Amino acid sequence: MSFTPAYRPDPRFQALGGDFADPVQPADFPETALRFRNDRAAATVGLEALDDAAWIRHFGRFDPLPDNQSVPLAMRYHGHQFRVYNPDLGDGRGFLFAQARERGTDRLLDLATKGSGQTPWSRAGDGRLTLKGGVREILAATLLEALGAPTSRAFSLIETGEALTRGDEPSPTRSAVLTRLSHSHIRFGTFQRLAYFERRDLIVRLIDHVVELYYPELADAPDRPAALMEAVVAASARLLARWMAAGFVHGVLNTDNMVVTGESFDYGPWRFLPRNDPNFTAAYFDHQGLYSFGRQPEAVFWNLQQLAACLTLVTDQQGLLAALNGFSDAYRTALRAAILDRLGVRSRGAEADIELVNSAFRALAEGGEGLRWEPFFFDWFGGEASTGRAMDGPRAELYRTENFEIFRRRLAAFDPDWPERLADPVFQRPEPEELIIEEVESLWAPIAAEDDWGPLHAKLDRIESARRAYDLGAAGDKKAAS
Repeated sequence: MSFTPAYRPDPRFQALGGDFADPVQPADFPETALRFRNDRAAATVGLEALDDAAWIRHFGRFDPLPDNQSVPLAMRYHGHQFRVYNPDLGDGRGFLFAQARERGTDRLLDLATKGSGQTPWSRAGDGRLTLKGGVREILAATLLEALGAPTSRAFSLIETGEALTRGDEPSPTRSAVLTRLSHSHIRFGTFQRLAYFERRDLIVRLIDHVVELYYPELADAPDRPAALMEAVVAASARLLARWMAAGFVHGVLNTDNMVVTGESFDYGPWRFLPRNDPNFTAAYFDHQGLYSFGRQPEAVFWNLQQLAACLTLVTDQQGLLAALNGFSDAYRTALRAAILDRLGVRSRGAEADIELVNSAFRALAEGGEGLRWEPFFFDWFGGEASTGRAMDGPRAELYRTENFEIFRRRLAAFDPDWPERLADPVFQRPEPEELIIEEVESLWAPIAAEDDWGPLHAKLDRIESARRAYDLGAAGDKKAAS
């Protein structure tokens, strides 16, 4: 039996009907070579027992999963791209393949694709994904999860044997199809498309669908659209805070790249900061720095405003404005929590927390070229309990300078949060796991040159070790329960 009892199919999106998606056929690839399967993610939906042949049938050939969607669905949406409205979007190289309930939480999860072939929304595109693009998404999602950010998980990567031509990398290049596991693929742009066509009835239907499946606590809200807006604001603020704490730059924060459940997905020209720089951009084509690291809060809030504008078709503005006005406080609160989690210390109350967070950002800024983003949080994880580790480590000389005096003094006042984590072998290493662009390229190089996947899989193993060591998700669960 390939499917465990934890496999609980629940294909709900298809019930919304033909106004929301189009049935499509996956591409018939000349080859299907399995390059990556995420068995930890698969176990959450009862698919970890599939052998490789069955895995390839379902995630390379896209044979339907039992009792799930009978055909893939290319989702319809619009969106602002660099703040220019585009009504010609939609799933152009992907589709929703299946939905299932998550083991333990009962959350509804999507299995969706990237690079699975042309759809009615492909326009002039070939519907394909480069193998390098798939590798980059695996890396981004894996590290973000380790650092406590809400994210889709790279589920499967299968090389497909086609030679692709791309203008932004050496061509021809290898092709692949990626499957990701995520809470939802309902974008801000899904609502924008319905507002564009003034389909109030469909907006109400979509709101009811989102509330039922993702925010059931809002079912009895007197103003359901405003209550949903408030929930999406809170989820987006938390996502943004976790990006900023991770030093992550999404690169393309268009409205079609944000979902109502507040998770990051669809990783294109992402980057992790090499060091503190608010003007750092991820996309080479972002000439104005619209989506630079320091402008990500502005970008997320602007996108939330566009979602609120759609909901004005079905409710009064007052509740929507109140939800939007809560964004700044929600973000600041979420950022304090995110930075404290990254430093591995317990809250001492809002005022002390704010002082610590501000001093951490100042220390990062004043560290200059000699201080990379990720090593700073790694060195001081656990607070005062890591003083010896930090002051004997490779950045000890920098930490002894006057610039770090205030930060160290304030950090010393905070108790470590589950200090037993520091006994993990990960914290006996001099350097953390990070993903600055030079390392990403070095991981791709042996794949491109010699089909050597060893360095990539070794890196993923090390990131997994870091995830278990930080255990940020579990720490957050413990805090919520205390």
